[in-house]
Amino acid sequence: MVVLRLSRQGAKKRPFYRIVAADKRRARDGRFIDLIGTYDPRTKAFKLDADRYAHWLKVGAQPSATLHSLVLRQKRAQAAQAA
Repeated sequence: MVVLRLSRQGAKKRPFYRIVAADKRRARDGRFIDLIGTYDPRTKAFKLDADRYAHWLKVGAQPSATLHSLVLRQKRAQAAQAA
């Protein structure tokens, strides 16, 4: 089963996350199938390839709860900006 989740990178006390599609059985920071974005919690910088994210959802990948909430937050921010 494929999951969409955050993979921790960066130094101690300075986290940086990659948004990846990975096999559920693999380690959190282990081998992944596809890199679809990044997230920096210190600056709140969130970059996501929307086409790849939609593709993985279409083929049955499940996003983690944290990633799902980040995507919803981004959609709400974009909607507020457009209005």
